[in-house]
Amino acid sequence: MAMKSDFKNMSTKKKSRRLFWGMLAPLLTVTIAACSFFYYVSNAILKYYLTSELNYSVQKINSDVMERMEPINVNLENFANFAALSDDGSVLQALVTILSQNLEYSNSFYYGSSTPLHRGGNFIESSGWVPPADFEHTERGWYKDAVTARGKITYADPYLDALSGSLAVAVSKSVTGPDGKVKGVVGCDILMDKLAAVVDEIEISKNSKIAIINDQGYYLSNADSSKIMKKKYTDETAYSGDLKEWMNGEQKVTIDKKNFYAICRIGNSPWFIVIEGPVVDFTGQLANVIITFEIALIIFSIVMSVLNILTIRKMRVGEQQLGASLYEETQTLVVAAKENAATAQDQSAAVKEIVATMEDSNALSENISSKIHDVSKVAEKTSSDVADGVASIEQNVAQLHAIFDANQQTIEGMKVLSERIESIWDIVTLINNVADQAKIIAFNAELEASSAGEAGKSFRIVANEIRRLSDGIIDGTKEIKERINEIQHSSDSLILASESGTEKINEGYENAKNLGERFASIKNSAEVTAASAGDITEIIQQQTTASEQILIALKQISAGVENFTVATDNISSSSEHIREMSEAMNNSVKSDEEENKSKK
Repeated sequence: MAMKSDFKNMSTKKKSRRLFWGMLAPLLTVTIAACSFFYYVSNAILKYYLTSELNYSVQKINSDVMERMEPINVNLENFANFAALSDDGSVLQALVTILSQNLEYSNSFYYGSSTPLHRGGNFIESSGWVPPADFEHTERGWYKDAVTARGKITYADPYLDALSGSLAVAVSKSVTGPDGKVKGVVGCDILMDKLAAVVDEIEISKNSKIAIINDQGYYLSNADSSKIMKKKYTDETAYSGDLKEWMNGEQKVTIDKKNFYAICRIGNSPWFIVIEGPVVDFTGQLANVIITFEIALIIFSIVMSVLNILTIRKMRVGEQQLGASLYEETQTLVVAAKENAATAQDQSAAVKEIVATMEDSNALSENISSKIHDVSKVAEKTSSDVADGVASIEQNVAQLHAIFDANQQTIEGMKVLSERIESIWDIVTLINNVADQAKIIAFNAELEASSAGEAGKSFRIVANEIRRLSDGIIDGTKEIKERINEIQHSSDSLILASESGTEKINEGYENAKNLGERFASIKNSAEVTAASAGDITEIIQQQTTASEQILIALKQISAGVENFTVATDNISSSSEHIREMSEAMNNSVKSDEEENKSKK
């Protein structure tokens, strides 16, 4: 009997162990699956968040820097467009002075002709600086680079500005005349410390570093001023990839286990914005949350295991009640697992719907990009048409000016003719005086002939003819005076009409000139519109790229949710198996009790 009792106790202990591990194994499986899934999803979310944050930050810094450089580029374009049509030194000097007044990030605006100074060329500088005798602008790097670039904005190597003592970079653009030949180069010095201040105002994270470098890797801005143009970013960075590929001009974001990196070219310049920092700046707090969650799950598993052990130890007192309770709890676990599986399926369907929405949004962004590209082409066509209009108006202005000069010459000729008519008046008056004298002489001769009698008869006839001729001359001069008066009135009327026409021509000249200026302004606006449309197209393309990255992340999350659904189904199956085991154990306990009763 003692041996049978010991055997029975050993059998009960084996059943208890099997029951214990049968309950603990699913719990440990759920804990491990939940921790693994949470870790995977958290890493994916962290990587996506950090990538989005870096893309946004580098784009914002690039936008801020370009916003401060835009006035310089616009003024260079405006000067080049105006200087292409004018060679007047005083006008160009005034234009340089005016354009330099609103440049916050520059201390010098200048223009040099294509003719060297020693051959009679000119060099104009906004502050009135007079170049020394050995200065030759055509030999400078900024001049040669701009001539080689043929209309594109170029950036020279940085140098230490003698006036401000700061690091400066010459930005230049060639000026091309209507004949297609280079007339000169306009330039502007950018103070790099002011652009660096824009970068220093932005903080990505506590230990991150932001700097501006050139295409050779030298620092143009750095928190340590001793490194500027003396140290290379490429010698100090922790980035382990191909640096040539890294600095190929494209915006990039890279994240490894320890650090994050981002790079972006500043507009069309040979400069780059680089960002670098430890990943722990972003992941530290969330990592603590993940660790806390995993520790809580492990503690929960341990507590549940201890409770199971205590429960098994009490099974000898109330195995039947424990079996029934275990059966009920297992039933609840099965229901909860099925509900969890249904919830996971709903989440998977929701994520798939989000993925479909993002795909539609991506297609819409590409459509918008195409439309804006068409708008950019229309704006460029408008700019070309306006340029043709400006050329036509300039030709009309020149023709009106020629008409104005010809009309002025006509008026001058009429005034000279009027003066000559005035001299004719003097001649006519002289003829009248001569006729009056002849008439008096004829009258005296007639008196003398009458006193002479028959001997003066012939002389009287001559005197009568002279007096008759004098009367005819006087009548003729009267008619000449009337004709001269008519000519003089017509001349005065013609002069007045010509002067009125001159005023109208002058008004038309001014109107055409003003219209030309307005068309020039419209041309500049059209060019700015075309450039802005191109920028918007680029931004939308970047947004499309970001949407594609979001879409990839969502697909990864969807795959994770599907994996979680499969794991939940497995848990439900395991719970059902536990329920069957508890039911079998309960039946076994009942059969043992019945066997004991029959033996008694």
